[in-house]
Amino acid sequence: MPEPLTLRTPLTALAGVGPARQKALSRLGLETVADLLAWFPRDYEDRTVRHDISALPLEEPVCFAALVAEPFRTSHIRRGMDITQGRVVDGTAAVYVTFFNQSYVRNALIPGQTYHFYGRLTQNGRRLQMSNPHFEKEGENRLTGGIMPVYPLTAGVTGHLMASLQRAAAACADQILETLSDDLRRAYDLAPAPFSYREIHFPTDWETLARARRRLMFEELFCLTLGLTLLRGRRGTQLATPFAKQDIDAFTAALPFPLTGAQRRSVEEAAADLRKSVPMNRLLQGDVGSGKTVVAAACAWLAKENGCQSALMAPTELLAQQHAGTLTDLLSPLGMTVDLLTGSMTAAQKRACRGRLERGETDLIVGTHALLSDPVDFAGLGLVITDEQHRFGVDQRAALSAKSGGTRRPHVLVMSATPIPRTLALMIYGDLDLSVIDQLPPGRTPVETFLIGEDKRQRLYGFVRKQVGQGRQVYIVCPAVDQADPEGMKAAEQYGHALQTQVFPDLRVGIVHGKQKPREKSAVMAAFAGGELDVLVSTTVIEVGVDVPNASLMVIEDADRFGLSQLHQLRGRVGRGQHQSYCILLSDHRAESTRKRLKTLCSTTDGFVIAEEDLKLRGPGDFFGSRQHGLPQLKLASLEGDMRLLHQAQAAAREVLREDPDLRREDHAPLRRRVEDLFRENRDIFN
Repeated sequence: MPEPLTLRTPLTALAGVGPARQKALSRLGLETVADLLAWFPRDYEDRTVRHDISALPLEEPVCFAALVAEPFRTSHIRRGMDITQGRVVDGTAAVYVTFFNQSYVRNALIPGQTYHFYGRLTQNGRRLQMSNPHFEKEGENRLTGGIMPVYPLTAGVTGHLMASLQRAAAACADQILETLSDDLRRAYDLAPAPFSYREIHFPTDWETLARARRRLMFEELFCLTLGLTLLRGRRGTQLATPFAKQDIDAFTAALPFPLTGAQRRSVEEAAADLRKSVPMNRLLQGDVGSGKTVVAAACAWLAKENGCQSALMAPTELLAQQHAGTLTDLLSPLGMTVDLLTGSMTAAQKRACRGRLERGETDLIVGTHALLSDPVDFAGLGLVITDEQHRFGVDQRAALSAKSGGTRRPHVLVMSATPIPRTLALMIYGDLDLSVIDQLPPGRTPVETFLIGEDKRQRLYGFVRKQVGQGRQVYIVCPAVDQADPEGMKAAEQYGHALQTQVFPDLRVGIVHGKQKPREKSAVMAAFAGGELDVLVSTTVIEVGVDVPNASLMVIEDADRFGLSQLHQLRGRVGRGQHQSYCILLSDHRAESTRKRLKTLCSTTDGFVIAEEDLKLRGPGDFFGSRQHGLPQLKLASLEGDMRLLHQAQAAAREVLREDPDLRREDHAPLRRRVEDLFRENRDIFN
């Protein structure tokens, strides 16, 4: 007799999960029944059976009951293509149903029997039609008959498999420990956990689904607030060197340009933090080109004035080199020494650099992950700056901070050019204080953005030639690396070679993507930055890359495959010089929602407006994608319409922590485990 299912049961114990499927499920992070229950649907389809075919709407998914009026017949159209067709009826109308390459259907649909069909009804003349619908015999109600969940999937995991696994897992919903007390649930009218986990996967109706979602979203926001509050509290017990000397005027007087109002405000906010004896932990947000580096330079200047060293960690060597050059220009007139440490330097260069750092001769070190290696020691590290925070894990940031030595921790400034709506930033970066540079320096010319279809490709190629003829350079970004992608997306490898040999044989075309070796990738990008290439065909590896002021055109193939914020980041690669720059979005996708999304990018260059729109469309669970390391991923909660719920969850969290500041009470044990699980990257959250 098989063992009864528990939340800890591995998925290999479920029917239909062999080694191949287990590997596919692991790619989604699903190992146990508990993982499965926490894998929430991303959407729902209304497959409630409706009657009277004649009253059904066209061009939208519908579910109806109909009698098979005649045997279905299969016709061979050409090699590799056959169609199976037949007619189904109710008392009001007939529908002509067609299946492509599914000849088994002619034996599955038996004349005289009633089935449920789910699909999109179309009309050709007076004839109603439907292609490739889901169907099942009346009374089965596995694929139709109610509200059906739609799950995030991966290769090897179908929607049908996921639904069947979730049905098995739902039997364990009663084993889920309640994290919210009875009093709290009564106060905020929240459903119990077992009910919510069952209903979110297999809702009885739309009302119970809303009730289940509300409870689970509240719990997510509640636990997130608890964890972030605990992180803040832990930070308050640490000590840092206070930067008492605050002569910012000497710094600004040496700059070759005036600070913008937003830059000055951000410097003043950071300076106020640096004056304290607890570590600064500030997120500096600003659009591409807004001048975050100058704010970082001001903080490094204050560190030097107070006898401390600074370290800036960048995600790529090219970006580190770029920062080192910019910061040397800004800080050397003030007598500061800026050094660079990267993995590609020779052993002798690294030794010399580390020696200067250890002797205190270097005021600011700029580098990549090489800064984390053990031999790197500081004479007195007082400030850590990370650029593009989402590229670094929390553990990496902590490893660099630990190099300060002794009991004092360095102040931390986190920079990000990924615009994040303020409300979301306060949630996700709730353990950080927030500064926003929301204006660009004067003289920056906005990038003109256009959405075009495949029919304009030849004109686009002509425009590329025109830009190169004027001495400019061009990026062409593809969503895929190579043609192994099954969905026909433009692939950098093959498309790049086609451009080199067929379209632009007379131009200097380079190719760069994530599957290349780091040294090869760096060499191609350095060649483009040095003006040795006219066109760079790339994947999104150039999203955070070297500054090339001469690049004036960004072409994004299959633009519908990217999120709005990512498109905006890519667009930020151009418009950095004195020449008018352009971004061309290529897409033949006809869905109205997709066209509207892409046109948002054409109508504004404000990254925060774009981020708000992206948040509405995708929700915070997907907002950072897989790039967001070390911070909790929200699975359900969205801010569009959920702000009241967020405020309620925050109020509840404050009340709980007032009574039990460290969640040590026995009745809070399940809640404590839930928070620990949510903040698994911050293992010492309760230490």
